[in-house]
Amino acid sequence: MGAGRSKIFELHDRLALAGLGHPADIEKVQQAAIDAAHLEAFTRAPEDVSLRRLVSFGLSPQLKQNFEQLFTAPTLVELLIVELGNDPGQDLLANLHFDGAFQLQTGGLAVAANTPEAEAAAKTWLTTALAGQTDRAAVADLLLQAWWVLTENKSFTDKLWKRVLALFRRGFPADLQRRFRPVSRRNEGPLCRYGGSKRRSAPGSHSQWVPFACPLTCSCLEERFSALN
Repeated sequence: MGAGRSKIFELHDRLALAGLGHPADIEKVQQAAIDAAHLEAFTRAPEDVSLRRLVSFGLSPQLKQNFEQLFTAPTLVELLIVELGNDPGQDLLANLHFDGAFQLQTGGLAVAANTPEAEAAAKTWLTTALAGQTDRAAVADLLLQAWWVLTENKSFTDKLWKRVLALFRRGFPADLQRRFRPVSRRNEGPLCRYGGSKRRSAPGSHSQWVPFACPLTCSCLEERFSALN
């Protein structure tokens, strides 16, 4: 997530890729996947382009080769690739790692994170939280929560972050709950429009995009958190 270029790409009919990692490396893998998919469609048939063949015989060997080279850097990516089936039960998901290792699964959900432990924790929490959910807004909200927990190195078993988010939703206007705004990485201290300390970004400083709901950007949330106790 961010204000820059999207990291979700269409590779071919029914095939899409999303990734974490260095933008240049993601672009290289994306282009390699597109080339392999179109070559397969040209030499065989468009219906023969499949996620299994693309990962097993195309992307995975290439990533393994880069990883084993002694004098070149590996491709720094963690990838998710999905193939849409004729119905949701036939969807195929693949986790493809920077060393070329991959896992395939039918249906369900998949998570890409920096460590296997974080992936497993997020997947377990999301599987439970998304069970029976059909509302798109509710699903997006849960995914944002999981994203925040992962990016802030929090624990899915810690109830504190859920209570802080609940406080945010009760205490701020609804039209601002999904809003995003830039926060300078060089700022020392929190930023908050509703009572926290606020500092201007230094000229030329780099900015990142974070959810406005992020408790770490709102010092007043910590002050008001006592209302939940």
